[in-house]
Amino acid sequence: MKKLDVIDYKLLDILQKNSHITNQKLSKQVGLAPSSCLQRVRRLEESGYISGYHARVNLNEVCRFVTCIADVKLKSHSQQEMKAFIDMVDSIPEIVEYYTVNGVCDYILKIITRDMARYLAINDQLIGSSEYAATINTHVVLNENKSFTAVDLDTLR
Repeated sequence: MKKLDVIDYKLLDILQKNSHITNQKLSKQVGLAPSSCLQRVRRLEESGYISGYHARVNLNEVCRFVTCIADVKLKSHSQQEMKAFIDMVDSIPEIVEYYTVNGVCDYILKIITRDMARYLAINDQLIGSSEYAATINTHVVLNENKSFTAVDLDTLR
């Protein structure tokens, strides 16, 4: 699938907001027969436009936790050291997202832990057992004011 049309964008928009929608309801919302709608969704999945379906768990209802945003500045920017740092970050399950960025830091990490003691252990792992991380600045999230749910695709076209 090379180019998306208006119906494809509408399918993507609806599915990212409600991946639990039935094919019957989805087909009505986009104005297609159910079989055509299902074919399009499968084509979007196979072409990589849809990379998965997820349930958003309300952690506030499930458990106590701490969310931290950490910016990391590495001592060196050699490919070998950056790869070693990324491998370490990938091995820590509490690091749920991270980005390579430009500016005053090299990486921004989102870390969700059971408590601050566990965060401190992760912090020690990132800087204490590694010669790669030079500095880590941590921001403890007090309140999630707006969480990611979907991208308004119309604003990106």
